[in-house]
Amino acid sequence: MKNDNPRLQWKPGTMLYPVPAVLVSCGDMDGAKNLVTIAWTGTICSEPPMCSISLRPERFSYSMIKESGEFVINLTTTAMARAVDWCGVKSGREFDKFKETSLTPLRASKVRPPLVAESPVNLECRVKEVRELGSHHMFLAEVVAVQADPAYHRVGTGYFDLSLAAPICYSHGHYYRVGRHIGRFGFSVQKKRRKSRPRKS
Repeated sequence: MKNDNPRLQWKPGTMLYPVPAVLVSCGDMDGAKNLVTIAWTGTICSEPPMCSISLRPERFSYSMIKESGEFVINLTTTAMARAVDWCGVKSGREFDKFKETSLTPLRASKVRPPLVAESPVNLECRVKEVRELGSHHMFLAEVVAVQADPAYHRVGTGYFDLSLAAPICYSHGHYYRVGRHIGRFGFSVQKKRRKSRPRKS
């Protein structure tokens, strides 16, 4: 049978791109704390609100998160890109990442790890389960609080415009700034409004 499939055939791999590039803070605001860059993160449940992060057990942040059972997911921006990359290649065993990147630790409302003040949105999380999957272990966590920078809140509309923060994502070894808005959920089936004609006097 002739194979007329023109697609490139690659070995199985984690090619689900793009993904968020986030900074996860862990430890204790008043004690040892660290930042780790994570691209393997995502939403897993709405009620209760839950997210996941996946980490290699040898990472410095792994034991801090497993022992405390808490972490914060900090969304990142174009202005933070250099710090995000640096935190991904350097180890907290050797560096104080907050100090080296000039990022500002901010006290959280529900958990011990600090927020990153420069982040537009911070998700405070408590671990519910750890799944040992292979090279990475997945931390399943409930979001117990969300904090946001008021600079991106449109007063009077109740709309939080994250695009103003120029968020970044990660795709196959590269960082990208998120592009322009192309539509909101349901736009493909939304009926166009008819233009009202002026009434005859």
